[in-house]
Amino acid sequence: MRAYLVRRLLQILPVFFGILVFVFLIIELSPGGPSGNFINPGMRAHHRQEIEERLGLNDPLHIRFVTWTSNALRGDFGRSFQFRHPVMEVLRPTIEPTFTLAILSLILALLVGIPAGIISATKQYSAVDNFLTVFSLIGISMPSFFFALILIRVFSVQLGWTPLFGLSDPLYQAPHIFAAIWHRLWHMILPTIVLGLGSTAVFMRYTRSSMLEVIKSDYIRTARAKGLSEKVVIYRHAFRNAIIPIITLLGFWIPGVFSGAVVTETIFGLPGIGRITVQAAQFRDYPIILATTTIIAVLTLISTLIADVLYAAADPRIKYD
Repeated sequence: MRAYLVRRLLQILPVFFGILVFVFLIIELSPGGPSGNFINPGMRAHHRQEIEERLGLNDPLHIRFVTWTSNALRGDFGRSFQFRHPVMEVLRPTIEPTFTLAILSLILALLVGIPAGIISATKQYSAVDNFLTVFSLIGISMPSFFFALILIRVFSVQLGWTPLFGLSDPLYQAPHIFAAIWHRLWHMILPTIVLGLGSTAVFMRYTRSSMLEVIKSDYIRTARAKGLSEKVVIYRHAFRNAIIPIITLLGFWIPGVFSGAVVTETIFGLPGIGRITVQAAQFRDYPIILATTTIIAVLTLISTLIADVLYAAADPRIKYD
């Protein structure tokens, strides 16, 4: 296992460098630029050059890439053009809301999607299976922004059960830490449902298809012939062998949730990484865009590595020697 981890880490390094080059070129070669936010039509040419020089946009492309990469490896992603502060100071307060939303939506997806997929597979073609299939198709096909607006309209505007947006009420004073946590979670209910619905449906479909393939195997029929209870057959024998595709899906889902958070955080006004990325894209704030893209790239590479390690934990027959 140790040798395998070393090999994988050595493979990750060139992949990560290639991602940095690709993203940097796309952003730098895209039309427009951040200097347009500081230039007015009556400004003279030398003033425009001063602004571009102050923003560090006059250097050649390869010089800018080398400078940015060397600084980023030390944790310095430059200064935000929009907020006039170091990028990590701008991003640091946004990490906690995004990770909280991601963890809550993951818990929802796993607690609902996997049991629903198992039930749907064990009751194939029944009324329960048909209902869960329709539910999963709705969850996969419904746009997240449309579903979010429906929930806001019903539960926040008409019923008044949940907050409209934000992480907390500005005038709320929590009497103790548990009240503060509950107040924060209450504001995260609708965003969690919106972000977790699609993931719940996907986990359910993958679990169902994987379980259907496994429960038709010979060793499952043998386990039943030995007189083992149905719960032992399904959860100890069938599900353990059906979990490999779910682990693969989980490895790609963790970084993918940040892409989904862009829409969810924008609609619900959550001060997370997704929302600030949208603002940076509108302002052409290249340092923030590069930093958030780098974070997602690192999460993707780490998630795939963790998924590979979990394969051996789920199935002892998988060896990495």
